[in-house]
Amino acid sequence: MNRFQLLRMLRHHISLSEKRSMAYNQNKTAKAVMYVMSGFVIVYLMFLAIMFAMIANDSSSTTGYELMYSLAPFILAADFGFRFMAQQTPSQLIKPYILQPIPKHACVECFIFSAMLTPNNLIWLAMFVPYAIMAVVFSEGIWAMLGFLLGWVLLIIINSQWYMLARTLINDHIWWWILPAAVYALMFAPWYLGSFNTFSNFYGSIGEGATFWNPLTYLCLIALLVAFFFANRAMQFAHVYKELANVETTKIRNVSQFKYLDRYGEVGEYIKLEIKSIMRNKNLRKGFITCVALVTVFSLLLSFTDVYNDNFNSNFLAFYNFGIFGLMGLSKVMCAEGNYIDGLMVHKENIISLLKAKYYFYVVMLLLPLVLMIPTVIQGKCTLLMLFSIFIFTAGIEYFIIFQCAVYNKQTIPLNTKFIAKGSVENNYWQLVISLGVLFVPVLLIIIMLTVFSRNVAYLILMAIGLLFLFTNSLWIRNIYNRLMRRRYENMESFRATR
Repeated sequence: MNRFQLLRMLRHHISLSEKRSMAYNQNKTAKAVMYVMSGFVIVYLMFLAIMFAMIANDSSSTTGYELMYSLAPFILAADFGFRFMAQQTPSQLIKPYILQPIPKHACVECFIFSAMLTPNNLIWLAMFVPYAIMAVVFSEGIWAMLGFLLGWVLLIIINSQWYMLARTLINDHIWWWILPAAVYALMFAPWYLGSFNTFSNFYGSIGEGATFWNPLTYLCLIALLVAFFFANRAMQFAHVYKELANVETTKIRNVSQFKYLDRYGEVGEYIKLEIKSIMRNKNLRKGFITCVALVTVFSLLLSFTDVYNDNFNSNFLAFYNFGIFGLMGLSKVMCAEGNYIDGLMVHKENIISLLKAKYYFYVVMLLLPLVLMIPTVIQGKCTLLMLFSIFIFTAGIEYFIIFQCAVYNKQTIPLNTKFIAKGSVENNYWQLVISLGVLFVPVLLIIIMLTVFSRNVAYLILMAIGLLFLFTNSLWIRNIYNRLMRRRYENMESFRATR
């Protein structure tokens, strides 16, 4: 079997694995929603293309290809961030093929090629193609337009390989976030070390080389792509075998018993379980540290920069800051518990106590962004009423919505292994739909209310809605528990299958 045949077989296997997933039927509707949302994204990119093309055509100091390529650092940074929602690393897919009679690097190579050829890499063409037609082809010709587009396709594929390498390192340790931060800071260096004209001229020269088929430009792009390919080939293969052969010794250490939680009975015991799970399990601990780091960064951005001073952005970042723990941690409710779901089902009321414990724990965690955003009140960027209303709204209705995932989550996530775990490829589209809804709907709601009511009245209404769900948490948690128990056999079968 040659490399091409192996590539076709592996892509077919990935398609079959999604169809055989226990969550396939429930994901079909959510997938349809995602396709609709993707359609909106494409329309938005086409709108941006028209806007940029009008700017380029009206400009007498820059050409069409120079303008778009001067935006390359912004586009590549946005592309890098969006890939965290969809793109998995090859090492997360390779375990079933480790012992097969195929060359040891062939499987990794095929998954890397598959990542290069995915249609997701072409979504940016929804902006580049209309822009090229309006701003490049009439002034430079069709041949130049093709060079303009080919250069962008190569840049996006290179960015996908760079993402793959960085994501693998970040999975190793959270401190590897410093690497992509340093790389993108370096990409913007011509701006803050020189001027915006220097920045534009630097990336505009790359665009000129790609548009007019400069052999040196394409040689550099292809060399960079090849370098990332071989770096990924070595990295993915090494990580898979490292985790397969990993043997960790258990260290006996003194751990706090959290006896102050004993007064809360069974719910207190499950709060202890939540805390100790985060402390002892690598993946849960890494996710929690990531949440704390993001909350800190966004709080500092709101407090000490002028980037998000307008009404929409300040509200969006404030809602997102409070929602981070829910979006990144609580949306996976019951997924970690899938590792020991059979034990939880021994006693009937275990699950409801677990859900209450998770709710109380994540409500307490909202105190972190509340405290860290006090400087925004001191500087007059936010009011105490705004902070408390978002705090209560998040603890009330947003957590109510996110907790619905407890009914539909059926895929176990690994506690420690990352690269070779069966459940490491997350394809629960309902999680993504609910997360996007929680992220954008509250912001649109407050913007609408601010146009109808005064600022204080809008936030009081927001607080009242949150208080309603906050004080009735026992009722809706009981409702979630009852629905979950009606699906318990289906969910338990899926949890076992994805361990």
